[in-house]
Amino acid sequence: MINLIKKGDYVKVDYILEVDGKVIDTSIEEVAKENKIYYPEREYEPIGFIVGNGELIEGFEEAVIGMEVGEEKTVTIPPEKGYGLRDERLIQEIPKEMFADADFEPQEGMLILASGIPAKIIKVTDDTVTLDFNHELAGKELKFTIKVRDVQPAESE
Repeated sequence: MINLIKKGDYVKVDYILEVDGKVIDTSIEEVAKENKIYYPEREYEPIGFIVGNGELIEGFEEAVIGMEVGEEKTVTIPPEKGYGLRDERLIQEIPKEMFADADFEPQEGMLILASGIPAKIIKVTDDTVTLDFNHELAGKELKFTIKVRDVQPAESE
């Protein structure tokens, strides 16, 4: 009997994520090396999750429903089902003096934690630093190639 993935199932999948035509993440070591995004300290292996638990972005979880072991497909996920739309309210200008005690000099492009929240410095002037608290993939269309490696059906009640 073929087990089609449904909500509640535990699945393991390999994936390749492309944004703007460029591979930016993958669970497959060879693909990471080919695309020059390989990190030796990372474990490249299928990711496991329970479908419908909200462990991954909504569009990814929806994409695996109805797939079966060994199946591969490519899906394009809109921002609304990915990391959301960009929100201009999450761009904030703060006084540069707030960085006086920091152990670094703020520079454009730098990723920092501001009160424990990740932010990207997008502008630095003599008096201010502008921070963007949007997720780096907010507003982006995500192209995932997904291959199902394993399915453990949800426990029957």
